[in-house]
Amino acid sequence: MTENVYNAIEDYGLIGDMHTCALISKIGISPQKGTQSGRMLSGYCPCNDPGANRFKSGLQHSGVIRKLECMRGSMELKVELFPAFNYARDSHNTRAKLENDLRENPLQSIHFESPTERLQVEIYADSREPDKTGFPQAKFSLEERIGLKGRGLVAWIRLAEGQTVQFVLHSPEKAVPSSATMAAYLGKMEEQTSEYWTNWTRKCVFRGHYRETVERSLLILKLLTYKPTGAIVAAPTFSLPENVGGSRNWDYRYSWVRDTTFTLYVFLKMGYRAEAESYVNFIFDRIFPHAAQDIEPGSKRPFLPLMFTIRGEYDIPEVELSHLDGYRGSRPVRIGNAAVFHTQLDIYGELLDSIYLYNKHGNPITYDQWASIRRMVNYVASVRHTKDMSIWESRGQIQNFIYSKVMLWVALDRGIRLAEKRSSLPCPDRFRWVQIRDELYDEIMEKGFNEERGHFCQSYESRDVVDASILIAPLVFFIAPNDPRFISTLKRILQSPKKEGLYSAKMIFRYDHVKANDGVGGGEGAFIMVTFWLVEALARAASYDVAIPNIWKLALAHFDNILSYANHLGMFSEEVAISGEQMGNTPQAFSHLACISAAINLEKLGLEKAGRE
Repeated sequence: MTENVYNAIEDYGLIGDMHTCALISKIGISPQKGTQSGRMLSGYCPCNDPGANRFKSGLQHSGVIRKLECMRGSMELKVELFPAFNYARDSHNTRAKLENDLRENPLQSIHFESPTERLQVEIYADSREPDKTGFPQAKFSLEERIGLKGRGLVAWIRLAEGQTVQFVLHSPEKAVPSSATMAAYLGKMEEQTSEYWTNWTRKCVFRGHYRETVERSLLILKLLTYKPTGAIVAAPTFSLPENVGGSRNWDYRYSWVRDTTFTLYVFLKMGYRAEAESYVNFIFDRIFPHAAQDIEPGSKRPFLPLMFTIRGEYDIPEVELSHLDGYRGSRPVRIGNAAVFHTQLDIYGELLDSIYLYNKHGNPITYDQWASIRRMVNYVASVRHTKDMSIWESRGQIQNFIYSKVMLWVALDRGIRLAEKRSSLPCPDRFRWVQIRDELYDEIMEKGFNEERGHFCQSYESRDVVDASILIAPLVFFIAPNDPRFISTLKRILQSPKKEGLYSAKMIFRYDHVKANDGVGGGEGAFIMVTFWLVEALARAASYDVAIPNIWKLALAHFDNILSYANHLGMFSEEVAISGEQMGNTPQAFSHLACISAAINLEKLGLEKAGRE
């Protein structure tokens, strides 16, 4: 496939039903010209979900409904359906008896079957005034395509005003009605779906200036949730590149322990207690049991895996699919993730911070949960001097990364705070935790801050490298937002890359890839999540007299600037290229979590600022 046939990443919207989800392009493509021939998903209904064309039955089978309707005049279009099972590795058989006369045959079926998967498609035609305007006209055929392992559907369809054709994709286990009741069935599915998402969105308690942005991000997070377990995937896609043609192509279809803090904070603050409870259950039912297992001497298994499947498993081997070209030629295409057993010690800080927030804003933790927490805090104390790969999952040399050290401090601090708030729970190690926490703080300030250059470093070893992950420090109350050490680091970050900063077009890069060899190679765009962290850091610092002119206006300007990079549906990917294109897997949960957190705190701090004035 030539590069000009690929749609831009930001041209896609998300549909889903909390069991599975899919990306839908807003643009129809002419296979001959690679050009736009029609807009498909150009907007969501107000207070409604991207999943308005998905349904879910009582039998727990998901499906997709695509409705083609001519509102006025007439239109001709070509529909192609070529399934590629098991990442285009499996062949399939196609069964269908298709008739071109849609008046006589308004409901028709196609069956695709591979050795491991099956798909059924219903085609339903209807007309508002069949005696006056007639029925849609169609020409169906089953065709082969070079490189694909089975026949697919090609349909030429002509619609006049008031005519519709609907494609229903579903598992064969899900029965659909006859042609006599199909119209009522599809109408009911659409109505129920719209009603569900409208009611869900109305639960949001945020009433600030950025309400629509917050609601859109919450919808995305809900769609990234797997309802049976409460897990939330980092993104629903894999191997969308961080740089076109580069090798930074990862599989994000898993639930990272690292996401727990922001997820719980957002759900609890926005009024979604049930979602918070579901996610906490995932943490305690799927994650914490691993902490209770003894680690055999010499075992490479960490105290906790970094990520889990949506069902709570952690056997996630990384595989390269060499038969696939990748997005715009970006290879390798990877599924699975080799980082699952990386040593990334920051996850304990995020996890224990989330438990602390849940105990504070949700339900009190139980004794059995506290026993697991104590075990985890003691483990943190034992590994505080250990090197790791940290938040950016470096595949280079392990180091004493500052971000991980800060989050280890957070883990100790939240364990201590929990013990203080729940004083009835036994904590024989409390004084030792306090001593270790305070010693670690002094160590970070001594080894993690470059006095000569005036900024926090990426690691004890990489003292000349500035890393945007330090922006989390005031957000987790490690350091005051007006502390001179943090302010001088903030000023360094706000310099351009030519001046050894990380700032370009009001966006932030993670770190300098030339100075910091992360073992991956290639380039990447500005990082959306850390740019939202910048907004929060600026806003928090604005409450004090700091040596950054117009800092409050700077925070607002940067927030509005990031929002301009969202797509037509308010979706963010992981990164933004120099060209302004979205890059990386999309939609990115952490981008939307950071967006909501920034909006919450801008509103809160803005009201406080107005009160002082």
